[in-house]
Amino acid sequence: MKFRSFLLMVMVCAGVFSMSSCVKNYTCHCDIKYSGKPGLPDSTAKEYDIADTKSSAKSKCEAESGTYQNNGIHTDENCYLY
Repeated sequence: MKFRSFLLMVMVCAGVFSMSSCVKNYTCHCDIKYSGKPGLPDSTAKEYDIADTKSSAKSKCEAESGTYQNNGIHTDENCYLY
């Protein structure tokens, strides 16, 4: 009887740990390139931390990528989990 309750407790604990997500700090790195007007920097980079699961952090980071146009300045931003 004690073995059965111990085994049940181990199974419940294993289930809880396997279903919980590992939240960690991940670094999102974005390479930014400018074009369209003279005097703009060739490229820059920015980094910031995201505290989340790996898949969610990757999605949030990659969502920051994009191509933008503002007053004749063309900006390409490519973000990835670092």
